[in-house]
Amino acid sequence: MAESGFNPCAVIPVYNHERPLPGVVGELRGAGLPCLLVDDGSNATCAAVMDELAQQADVHLLRLSANLGKGGAVMAGLREAARLGYSHALQVDADGQHDLSTLDRFIATARAHPQALVCGYPQYDASVPKSRLYARYLTHVWVWINCLSLQVRDSMCGFRVYPLPPTLALLDTVKLGRRMDFDTEILVRMAWREQPMHWLPTRVHYPADGLSHFRLWHDNLLISGMHARLFFGMLLRAPRILWRRLAA
Repeated sequence: MAESGFNPCAVIPVYNHERPLPGVVGELRGAGLPCLLVDDGSNATCAAVMDELAQQADVHLLRLSANLGKGGAVMAGLREAARLGYSHALQVDADGQHDLSTLDRFIATARAHPQALVCGYPQYDASVPKSRLYARYLTHVWVWINCLSLQVRDSMCGFRVYPLPPTLALLDTVKLGRRMDFDTEILVRMAWREQPMHWLPTRVHYPADGLSHFRLWHDNLLISGMHARLFFGMLLRAPRILWRRLAA
């Protein structure tokens, strides 16, 4: 897929997803997209599956020495993707939630707008847990407040294409949450930097036997703390953000 400096890959954070992972990699490779697997401290069974997958052409493996959490694994993967010479990275969950039939549209949009962050906003089917669905709306409201904008349609969907240069510029200057708070925080902070964003619908399915690493109380506390930090960060930036909009 490399052309005119556009050279995307997929970054897949993996933590004990040995069952769905081969299917996810197979779909991505079938579409011609190189894959970077980030082993976030998985057990021996999952590690062996990743070792086998990494024998395939254009499947890379980055093995972390300890579990960093989803955000930590994604950030490590983005840095490794840049080191390998890729210009863009498609973040994909390893559990098979994301509908990869829209992959071509995401990549085509990133190719047409190489400076933009291309984000998915979910179209859920009946498999979505209602508690997770309703809780997202609280995050949506806080994100709109902290961005002073409705620009971010959904900050929690981890199916997105990052342009690596501006993304790594952010990672090099700001300490981001390393667990389930990562997906939301990075979008708010990129919105503060006026990062162009394009939004595409993507179907999301929760497999009946799917493995979730979301820890109800711990991760909700992390996310609440993140919203509080971003709120005070927004207050400091509000005059500049509003002035830029008035001057535009």
